[in-house]
Amino acid sequence: MSDVILFHSVHGLRPAVRDAAGRLRAAGHRVHVPDLFDGRTAQTVEEGMAISEEIGRDELLRRAVAAAAPHSDAGLVYAGFSLGASLAQTVALGDERARGALLLHGTADIADDAAADDLPVQLHVADPDPFETHDWLTAWYLRMRRAGADVEVFRHPGAGHLYTDPGLPDWDAEAAEETWRLAEEFLASLDG
Repeated sequence: MSDVILFHSVHGLRPAVRDAAGRLRAAGHRVHVPDLFDGRTAQTVEEGMAISEEIGRDELLRRAVAAAAPHSDAGLVYAGFSLGASLAQTVALGDERARGALLLHGTADIADDAAADDLPVQLHVADPDPFETHDWLTAWYLRMRRAGADVEVFRHPGAGHLYTDPGLPDWDAEAAEETWRLAEEFLASLDG
């Protein structure tokens, strides 16, 4: 069983995020789902970006760290959707007790001096993804490997950016099911 903190996308804490947490709990994991937007949700990316920009990147990161802090002694797996994946990656790389990172639909820049010390990382992205170009993804992968992470990347052809959310136009049932199957295997592997 893994302790997982799951950060929502720019759309906020939508039912799909709660459903994902429920699925992981049913697989035996403890899952914490903070609301970084204080109850606000967005129907469009543009609305969500406006909320995100209003709060600010530094404040979102502070909220993510604060949400993880009470659970981090157990060695968390940091997970997230798009914006939440970016936050999950950033916080995981700063937490020496992190047990893994499950990144869905997004990544973040990596500092040149980042150290991941064999951190298991699994990334799932649409192929193509309007927010992650092939060149950017290749560079991200190489920087993560150079930092010491043990990285797996899964590209899902034909899926939309947030393809795991059935309430959004990007929804792709087949890609979502494959993602959750692989994610559950990844989390099970961390139980060692």
